[in-house]
Amino acid sequence: MNELELLRQQIDAIDAQLVPLFLERMAVTQRVGEYKKERDIPVLDSSRERQVLAAKTALASDPAQKADVAALYESIMAISRRQQRKLVREGAEDPGFARWLGQVSARREPVTDPRVVYQGEPGAYSEEAAAGFFGEGVSSRGLPWFDDVFQALSREEADYAVLPIENSSTGSIRQVYDLLAQYDFSLVGEWQVKVEHCLAALPGVGMEELQTVYSHEQGLMQCDRFLDGHRQWARIPALDTAGSAKQVSRSGDRTAAAICSKRAAKLYGLDILACPINHNTANFTRFVVASPRLELRRGRDKIAAVFTLPHQAGSLHEILTVFAVHGLNLHKLESRPIPDRGWEYRFFVEFTGDMTAPGMEGVLHELSQLSADFRILGNFKGYEG
Repeated sequence: MNELELLRQQIDAIDAQLVPLFLERMAVTQRVGEYKKERDIPVLDSSRERQVLAAKTALASDPAQKADVAALYESIMAISRRQQRKLVREGAEDPGFARWLGQVSARREPVTDPRVVYQGEPGAYSEEAAAGFFGEGVSSRGLPWFDDVFQALSREEADYAVLPIENSSTGSIRQVYDLLAQYDFSLVGEWQVKVEHCLAALPGVGMEELQTVYSHEQGLMQCDRFLDGHRQWARIPALDTAGSAKQVSRSGDRTAAAICSKRAAKLYGLDILACPINHNTANFTRFVVASPRLELRRGRDKIAAVFTLPHQAGSLHEILTVFAVHGLNLHKLESRPIPDRGWEYRFFVEFTGDMTAPGMEGVLHELSQLSADFRILGNFKGYEG
């Protein structure tokens, strides 16, 4: 028997002692849950859990071991909370849970023949996403700014909004995240569009004639390596890629070009001089579909939420432990600064799950109670294309 096998035998022997002790502990926490149920006491006692963590970490002298002990007991206490919530049926007094109940009560069925809005001109990638999610015959219209899109949905001038939320090359669309926090809308679906940027100009124009290139700032960023080969061209940001194609088409300027999609170039009668010119050929933009009311569509398997956290050590780690203990895959974690509150952040998460599945109610209670503010943004079917 080699040294590794001997060490593994030692570990097995220690585990043989640990498991019975863990089960003994769980039997006691079961009795704690019964006590709380009889006296209508909430499952989560944050001050008690902080005391437990402080006491346990004090038993370790090495700072690195202190962190490991804290992580161990955070997981144990999360398992205990889950166990107790099977007994203690906490209700609508939890603000985050109460908000969710209100959303469920006011939910609607998907709209037939919907009116859809997006940011940009016809031919934009957002229009392509709308056609992909709802079908090519969908009634959709573009608006100049993201805020215009949210306001149109708020005024009930549209049934849905299609919004870019992140790009695989350049990351998150920060304005959309900030507006999702501001407006009380629900996410009901998502779609992905492969981005293939083209350099397009008026018919008959050659690349040697160009002096100026227009596009959305993301388009310019995603094509910067191509543009660096033509440093004599001025780069002018526009509201969107399709809008830049429309501008070049209407201007009649033979020295101007647009970075846009093939769809936009064709729509506005431009010739494609080079395509694709974005340096990352595996470039995708993910779009979300927003609705003024919650919808629970078939096949839903992804949950989106937003929350803020109290200013205390380990608060984010404690939230993340909930996902690990319940076996929920965390797809995305995004932070955004909160306006007028210096160095405070709002977190957006997306994770696997169906909010109506057994056990998810307890997850919602835990997330809501561990955060300063918690809101479910939506429960929808993830893109599979």
